[in-house]
Amino acid sequence: MTVVDEGLTGLRVLVTGGSRGLGEATARRFAAAGATAVLTASRTAPPGDPPATFIPVDLRSEKGAADLGRRVLESVGGIDVLVNNAGASSAPVPTLQRSHASCHGDLEMNLPSAVRIDRVLVPGMIERVGVVVHVSSIASRLTGLIENPQ
Repeated sequence: MTVVDEGLTGLRVLVTGGSRGLGEATARRFAAAGATAVLTASRTAPPGDPPATFIPVDLRSEKGAADLGRRVLESVGGIDVLVNNAGASSAPVPTLQRSHASCHGDLEMNLPSAVRIDRVLVPGMIERVGVVVHVSSIASRLTGLIENPQ
């Protein structure tokens, strides 16, 4: 695939959940399009040849988000684009059979983790008119699990 200059030179990008899947593809695309610094953050290191600088982090806590923010500032001075892609899901179970604890655990990882890192990094992005993209879907893992209750 030929990548044309899309005006991304000079941009610093952070992709959470960037070690595999959509996050890895997003980081690769930013790097190929000329972003100056591309960072990925997740609990698991990316396999093979990562498209970006990897920062290990667990965003399920305020401390994890604060540590990531500190490391981003130390390494590249801040970011211009934040792609909140980190997420997780519990074991696949038909929707109507999921426990409250399972639903709550998934929600805790998928929503507050993005809010935590937003609170840390967005204030520094405001002056630079940064961009935040929130990605939220586990649909690829849930195909065929919704059953007709009748």
